[in-house]
Amino acid sequence: MKAYVELLKSNIILRKLSTIQLIAYFGAWFSNVAIYTLLLNMKVSPEIVAFVAMLHFLAGVIQAPFSGVIIDRVKPKMLMLTLIFVEIITTLLLIFVNDISDLWLLYTLIFLKMAAASFYFTTEMSLLPKILDGNKLQKANELHSIIWSFSYTLGMAISGFVVYYLGIKVAFILDSMMFVVAFFMLKGVQIEIATIHNDENILEMMRDTFSYLKKNPLAFHLMLIHSFLGLTAFDALVALMVDKYYATIIATSLALGLLHSSRAVGLVIGPIFLNKYIKNQFIVYLFVFQAFSIMLWALLMHNFYLSLGASVLVGFFTTTLWSYTYTLLQKNIEEKYYGRIVAYNDMLFLGSAALTSFMIGFLATNDFTLEVITTLMGIGFLIGAIYFQWLLKTQNISEIK
Repeated sequence: MKAYVELLKSNIILRKLSTIQLIAYFGAWFSNVAIYTLLLNMKVSPEIVAFVAMLHFLAGVIQAPFSGVIIDRVKPKMLMLTLIFVEIITTLLLIFVNDISDLWLLYTLIFLKMAAASFYFTTEMSLLPKILDGNKLQKANELHSIIWSFSYTLGMAISGFVVYYLGIKVAFILDSMMFVVAFFMLKGVQIEIATIHNDENILEMMRDTFSYLKKNPLAFHLMLIHSFLGLTAFDALVALMVDKYYATIIATSLALGLLHSSRAVGLVIGPIFLNKYIKNQFIVYLFVFQAFSIMLWALLMHNFYLSLGASVLVGFFTTTLWSYTYTLLQKNIEEKYYGRIVAYNDMLFLGSAALTSFMIGFLATNDFTLEVITTLMGIGFLIGAIYFQWLLKTQNISEIK
């Protein structure tokens, strides 16, 4: 933890961006619990729950080919302010969703809100390698993920109580207010990063990116490796678990908040313990550990309290896997392509998460048990371990220093 503190002390831009990130992410999770509580209160089908979960990721997939080009041509601060403003408006408008007849509005707002959130994330992740290098960049990625997880933990837990005691609409309003605070904080940050002048049009830049990936297959392989983390898109699964197993013993909003926040505890503490062991070969083992932790969760999910404990273990390995695979990609691409490659990487990751969410709903509707579905997600990480081991043997992947 000391290394993260020292990094924040030494880089004022990272410190300010991290503080803004903490506030924005904390607010975001209020609406996440509220949305799924609203859906379960409406008694919607598993397909709708899964579709809403998929929408959280689908927007990022669709916009990625264009967002990367824009990031490489537009000053980051103005772009990030615009995106936060979109999040403020779309979050506040969620208060007008009241029943099943308003599902179209819910779908639209979630799509736009998550499109802005994904765009903001890609912009920030494209900015980091321009201000940091080597081990500092890896630490910044880990810090980003820890902040996300910490916000997730508190946001989900507190949101469960806010929704339970104050109501769904209050959660949406609080969420939008958090984004307002983040907006004005970002407005005061000085980000002096030169944009690379490029006379190519959008289509030419897209063709150039694909040509670059063809000449640099390692970058594409690393994008695919990172996309395996999309298998941790558990939102639809957790909502269905609550509805099937826990609704009779605890309030829906509280169960959602506690399950998500318990996993987030693992997300926060994982890199603190695992950081000193991280090398390329150890990532293979982390994929295996992630696989078996998810399978253990499948065995224990029928019991709410055992499921909470298993959720911590499921989150324990995820942050390190996410941050290290992301850093490997950042360190193996040219600066000219940062925005575009990171955007395509996020497209694959979000596409994997969207497909995971869809398959959870599809399989649940077709009489697959939640235990079997969860086990299949764990098997996916075993495939990831085999794939990364193959990469280490066939590609020249240097250690991050």
